[in-house]
Amino acid sequence: MTSAAIVERTLDMSHQTTSAPPRISLMASGELRDALTAIERGKGPTAIAALMAIDPTSWAAIDQRLSALIGSDLRTLLLKAAGTAPTAS
Repeated sequence: MTSAAIVERTLDMSHQTTSAPPRISLMASGELRDALTAIERGKGPTAIAALMAIDPTSWAAIDQRLSALIGSDLRTLLLKAAGTAPTAS
C-alpha cells in the first residue's frame, strides 16, 4: 500500500467510531500528503516544513487513526516512505 493510500484510508476512518475523535483539518491532510510526497522525492527539508505546519489537534487525530488502521505511528510510516527500516529505541 502506498503512503498516499494509507493517508486516504486514515482520513476516511472518521465514520467508524461512535465518539467524536479528534478531527484532521483539511489543511493538515494536505500538509501530510505534501510531506509524504516530498519524502518519496527525496526532499527532506520540504517534508519537515510540511510536517511542522500540522496543528496539534490534527496530529492527535492522525496518530490515533494510523494506530487503528495500520497498528503503527507516523514515524514508522514516514520511515517506510523514505525506504528506511525503523530501529528499536
